[in-house]
Amino acid sequence: MVLGSLTALGPLTVDLYLPALPEVRADLYVSQAVTQLTLTAFMIGIAVGQLVIGPLSDTPGRRRPLLTGLSVYVVASALCALAQDPAVLIGMRLVHGLAGAADIVVARAVVRDLYDGLGAARLLSSLMLVSGTAPVLAPVLGAQLLRLTSWRGVFVTLTLLGLAVLGATAAVLPEALARPKRRHGGLPTTLRIMRDLVRDRSFTGYLLTGGLGFAALFAYIAGSSFTLQEVHGASPQTYSLLFGLDSLGMVATGQLNGKLLLGRFPSHRVPATGLAVLAAAGVALVLLVTATHVGLPWIAVALFCTACPVGMILPTTTALSLQRAPHAAGSASALLGTTQFLMGALAPALAGLGGQSTALPMAMSVLGLAMAAAGCLLALCRPWRPGSDPLAR
Repeated sequence: MVLGSLTALGPLTVDLYLPALPEVRADLYVSQAVTQLTLTAFMIGIAVGQLVIGPLSDTPGRRRPLLTGLSVYVVASALCALAQDPAVLIGMRLVHGLAGAADIVVARAVVRDLYDGLGAARLLSSLMLVSGTAPVLAPVLGAQLLRLTSWRGVFVTLTLLGLAVLGATAAVLPEALARPKRRHGGLPTTLRIMRDLVRDRSFTGYLLTGGLGFAALFAYIAGSSFTLQEVHGASPQTYSLLFGLDSLGMVATGQLNGKLLLGRFPSHRVPATGLAVLAAAGVALVLLVTATHVGLPWIAVALFCTACPVGMILPTTTALSLQRAPHAAGSASALLGTTQFLMGALAPALAGLGGQSTALPMAMSVLGLAMAAAGCLLALCRPWRPGSDPLAR
């Protein structure tokens, strides 16, 4: 439950705040572009923060960086609520992201410390239940909060949530990294370990496979609103319902992945099957958006098939990557998180290349990213032999 709370805090910090953006713009008398910078600053912070905090947690252990990050997160949330100047709000959102990165990167490392092989993969799949539903529920909760309070009240809520997670983490979560496994040597050792991880063909293959799959999901997220509402005439309520169903489908697939697929089938076949489904959904999207008189239900089904396989791809590639780095789970988790966020940040730009006249770039992005991920899985990961499945223990 604590690991799930840590996993959920990052998505909640982004999505609980989204409905308040127009109110922030009006209250601080700034443009929409400046308001968007508060989101950009947070995303930059959470990407860079993982790259710093992950390797750092390999040295003193997991608890100290995690508790420090949560403490800074609480302070930054409170200062965001008090901000009177847009520059201060943007700066605090950057700190918000840097501190919030500790939740994500350390939670993954703790999974690798406490569980090995199949156990780690199943727990990561279970965490999809939280990370998948949090982005769906958070905007709804944020909108309801705004009926009771202002945008500052949203940050007060995040402050209280941060305090609750901090208290639960301090009380329940043990130190997961035993002293003999802690790394010493400072920055040179950290850089050497990261270099060795990147040189590991299998680690890099799983890293890129997961990152490209994550980018395909972001391309879908960026393009689905326009595709469903502007091109096919769905109302905002219909779009919200379809988006929620897609997210629940991804969560359900993640649970199926952990409880049924992993352990019964070779682990490399699980992301390969997910990528095959994702590529097929990309082909269907390309055909549907280029055809004429295609109804909304067909597009909705294709988008549903785009979201669902991510529940198979991300937990399994994450577990396979971390399995390659038992000696440096924090550094490996940092590389995973930063790669996913950077690739995810590029995906909306690809999905929007055609402007508002066509949804074809979104469909082509999903298909291209799925094919690239499959190529990385096949080209970089070592061939499998009977009895050599790294998660089958």
